[in-house]
Amino acid sequence: MSNGSMDAPAEPSAQTAPAQPPARAGRRRRRWLRWTVAGGTAVVVAVAGTAAAAYVKLNGNVKRVEVGAEELGARPAKIATKAMNVLVVGSDQRNGKNAKYGREVGERTDTIMLAHISPKRDNAMVISFPRDSMVQLPDCKATGGLQGQRAHIGMINESFNFGGIGCTWKTVESLTGIRIDHFVKVDFTGFKSMVDAVGGVEVCLPEPIRDVKALLNLPAGRQVLMGEQALGYVRVRYSLGDGSDIGRIQRQQMFVASMIKKVMSGDTLTDPTRLFGFLDAATKSVTTDSGLTTGVMKDLATSAKGMAAGQIHFVTTPWRYSATHPGRVEWVQPQSRTLFQMVARDRTFAGSGIKGGQTKVSRSKIQVEVRNGTNRSGLGSQVAVQLEERGYHIYKIGDAPRKPYPKTTITYSPNGEPGVPTLSRDLLASTGRAVPRATTSRLILTIGDDWKGLKPLRTNDTDSLKGFDATHDSCAGA
Repeated sequence: MSNGSMDAPAEPSAQTAPAQPPARAGRRRRRWLRWTVAGGTAVVVAVAGTAAAAYVKLNGNVKRVEVGAEELGARPAKIATKAMNVLVVGSDQRNGKNAKYGREVGERTDTIMLAHISPKRDNAMVISFPRDSMVQLPDCKATGGLQGQRAHIGMINESFNFGGIGCTWKTVESLTGIRIDHFVKVDFTGFKSMVDAVGGVEVCLPEPIRDVKALLNLPAGRQVLMGEQALGYVRVRYSLGDGSDIGRIQRQQMFVASMIKKVMSGDTLTDPTRLFGFLDAATKSVTTDSGLTTGVMKDLATSAKGMAAGQIHFVTTPWRYSATHPGRVEWVQPQSRTLFQMVARDRTFAGSGIKGGQTKVSRSKIQVEVRNGTNRSGLGSQVAVQLEERGYHIYKIGDAPRKPYPKTTITYSPNGEPGVPTLSRDLLASTGRAVPRATTSRLILTIGDDWKGLKPLRTNDTDSLKGFDATHDSCAGA
């Protein structure tokens, strides 16, 4: 036999712990379990505490204004009871951090929109009201140091200057017959912060912009705009496009659509820091009514999280240039009433019987360059106004390279060809000319000596109600 014996105790190896008495092992297991539970509880409490702190912070950011029943007066009935209608105004107040944009006294609205969110929170429509619209304004009481408003025909944005948000709320309800649930006011500085918080928003410019008034200097092409540039872009008016407020509305709609895509993208929603940064900037940027609490916002966001960007539609109230108020616009009837009734009854594009353009490109998706090929002075501008009233985007107005041009011609590339039938159906006479090697989707309308005008607009023509959805590419037509 060796020195070792079957009965001799074996020496413990370096990897094997000595055996522990059952009582001591039980105590260690219980102690480990207590630490595990305590640690897990601490993590849960920390996460919950962080979430609670974030909620408290976001809730504290929002400024609120009480809009009383006496300010709103007689109101329309709520037809689609579970839908939500939110009045959105962009404030151009020029004091404090906004002073560099001008020194005007008081506060006006650069932007007036109404967001209609469906009862199931699966689609939304955003209506823009041109601020130059001449409309019937209601009586509004003096409030908050403002003088109030007497009933008269005036520009829609006067209500905010004379009677504040309550008067604007009353004005929009009286004009549309749509009962508004809440309002949101966003100022210049807040808008910039929201854009910066998502890392900028992409746009595509067909030509450079140089505008001293809007503090804007941008090259042509696809690019990402940060806060200061973005604000200039949505405010610029006279140095871009046709210089109208309608052109500015179209750019604002496109920019908001692009911003919605960015906010709803995985880059934002899956990045807690970026998402909280956006929510922090957004809540600091807005003033709301007392009923639009952070809890309501949270519930709305939660219920709408499945909404695809393409289910958000943007439209502009059908309009025409006013014959009695030069430089102003009027709403076209019955198209405007049709639009408002659709929204009040929650008959959006999906259920309105209005086709989304599967067989016909809507006017609002077509950019047109108008060239006067005749010796009739001012004809190009006149035709451009008529086309713009019908919802086309007027890219540029000018003269043809040679005159006279015998026939009215629509020149198009393969990218622009889908829009040709829409434009040609609006003209009494025209011919088409394809340019196979061109890439732009813009149409060039050259007015010839055979110009006969536009066809009369049918009373049931709902194409002017179409806008575009939030999947719209801001570079389309560039």
